[in-house]
Amino acid sequence: MLRVVCVAGARPNYMKIKPVMDALERRGAEVVLVHTGQHYDPAMNDVFFQDLGIRPPDRFLGVGSGTHAEQTGRVMTAFEPLLDEVSPDVVVVVGDINSTLACALVTAKAGPLLAHVEAGLRSRDWSMPEEVNRVATDRVSDYLLAPSPDAVENLRVEGYRDDQVHLVGNVMIDTLLANLERARQSDVLDRYGLSRGEYGLVTLHRPANVDDPEVLTALLKALGEIADRCPLLLPVHPRAAGRLADIGVPGGIRLVPPAGYLDFIALQDSARLVLTDSGGVQEETTALGVPCVTLRDNTERPITVEQGTNVLAGRDPVRIVSTVTRVLDSPPPPRRPELWDGHASDRIADVLLEGGTADSRPRPTDQTSFV
Repeated sequence: MLRVVCVAGARPNYMKIKPVMDALERRGAEVVLVHTGQHYDPAMNDVFFQDLGIRPPDRFLGVGSGTHAEQTGRVMTAFEPLLDEVSPDVVVVVGDINSTLACALVTAKAGPLLAHVEAGLRSRDWSMPEEVNRVATDRVSDYLLAPSPDAVENLRVEGYRDDQVHLVGNVMIDTLLANLERARQSDVLDRYGLSRGEYGLVTLHRPANVDDPEVLTALLKALGEIADRCPLLLPVHPRAAGRLADIGVPGGIRLVPPAGYLDFIALQDSARLVLTDSGGVQEETTALGVPCVTLRDNTERPITVEQGTNVLAGRDPVRIVSTVTRVLDSPPPPRRPELWDGHASDRIADVLLEGGTADSRPRPTDQTSFV
């Protein structure tokens, strides 16, 4: 029986790890769920476990917050003895948070095979901590499980072997499609007095957008202009709450508490448009066919622009307002990329179960060239 450690640490991980765990367990693998505790706020953690039906973690590391170095170091220190005790055949890490990189580095040195879900995504913006995390994690991984053809091409250009790279599709869409009807039964629109197609949904959490008061003030000015035409709902991320309170929010923008998974999917599904700096939201809106305007200068998910409903607006207020005006007047047609079909986790499980052991499989260090 294959023993697999699946690692989750923060809100974006939960939607990605759940279908992978389910697919592995359906095939008879023994799955050990490790929660690093990078997110520990109940609004960002407990409600997602409840909404998604994720069983309690087998191990909770409780690392909490801190600088990037502090957080990464604490995860590594806690994960290393656990890995030695559990002795898995494979460790699965997802996404690009600090926990992802920390557990990847420990695994690479300890010896089990390492699988990275969402491998190959690239923003090419080295000011983003997530870009460092995802590139470094790919470099030490045995299995590179890519969500889209552009991610596969990135990995091939960077010199990875063909037997490492697998186009599997998007696991977040597995979770979305599995829960969409439940989400549509939510009463969240009634709770907030909203009507389908008559509001915009906003998310802001990236440091580049919320940590600099000047940047955040400019974004809020743009959102205020947009709200004159389309009222906006903004579930407040803990990272942004204090700064929004300090600066003040223009009229037409309604602040509400963070939403659970089902409520947030329901809000996206019924929105006229979504404005976001989240990579996952770019993917979910594409799957739902909802227009999305991304408040960033780049995206590691270009497929959502090329084959989805996402438009990249940058952070200049004038450009944001003009982009949103164009999208409201002429929404992009709904398009869903190939393999975003609800079965990515099944393909991942097949790869892992057919992949052999650490003793029989070539390792990342066997690469002869790397660009």
